[in-house]
Amino acid sequence: MVAVSIRAASINHLDLWLVHGAQRVPPPRVIAADGAGVVHASADPSWKAGDEVVIYPVVCDWECDWCRRGEQVRCPHFGVIGEHSDGTACELFHVDGRNLYPKPKGLTWDEAAAFPLTFLTAWRMLTTRGRLRPGEKVLVVGAGGGVAVAAIVIAKHLGARVFATSRSHAKQQRALEIGAEAAFDSTEFSKAVRGASGGGVDVVIESVGPATLGESMRAVSQGGRIVVCGSTTGVKAEIGMPRLFWGQLDLLGSTMGNAGEFEAVLKAIDEGMRPVVDEVHPLDDVQAALKRLDGAEQFGKVVVSVS
Repeated sequence: MVAVSIRAASINHLDLWLVHGAQRVPPPRVIAADGAGVVHASADPSWKAGDEVVIYPVVCDWECDWCRRGEQVRCPHFGVIGEHSDGTACELFHVDGRNLYPKPKGLTWDEAAAFPLTFLTAWRMLTTRGRLRPGEKVLVVGAGGGVAVAAIVIAKHLGARVFATSRSHAKQQRALEIGAEAAFDSTEFSKAVRGASGGGVDVVIESVGPATLGESMRAVSQGGRIVVCGSTTGVKAEIGMPRLFWGQLDLLGSTMGNAGEFEAVLKAIDEGMRPVVDEVHPLDDVQAALKRLDGAEQFGKVVVSVS
């Protein structure tokens, strides 16, 4: 195990659900999956005191056949730091040394805490599950949230044409600033997206769920892929079956990512990709950070500064 002195952590919707009791995790629980800091002490020879690190936010046993194959998301003990274990919103965090990677030198502490969960999730959605190729067209639904913002940045970095939706005109503008070529309102967007993209997009990144899934399916071209990582508007959705099979569509689920995918994210960051930090709050004012997220006011990640 390695003890990490946390410099910054960041929060996700998962933390809101924990606070609201929706995840049925009995208290006490330290929240936050994302964190970056300095090694305080280490029983792992790979790390020494003073090393600057970022945390791979997945819980796994590292020893099962799936983990040994590099498929941590299929580990029988798979989970998320901050939900299935205590999280990073603390001064000293203890973690398996295999969950640590060198902090990207070009990032501030706040930026280093802002990318792990969301960029890992979006990277897997776009590359492994969505099979995105350079030059293809991507629609990101609900721009503003952490995964959606990460998906815009990553898709642009990978050479895709990017489109986005948001209920907020201000967030639509921010989406354009970070790489989207067009942004639309989040209601009845499929016709506008098909027109702007020349017949539909190849990949849709979905985390909104029932409120937008039908429009997302109508926004893709034949053979398109709709990749879903969450459902902030409910747990059940109806879909038009003829559109699914006549359109030769793939409706794909995705959660988090493997260690190899995290390494790919780190490589892309070294190549110049950057996370988006919305606001930074001190640890003793974490309630303000949660309130910011609960109000859906953020664009990018809300960070908690620890030390």
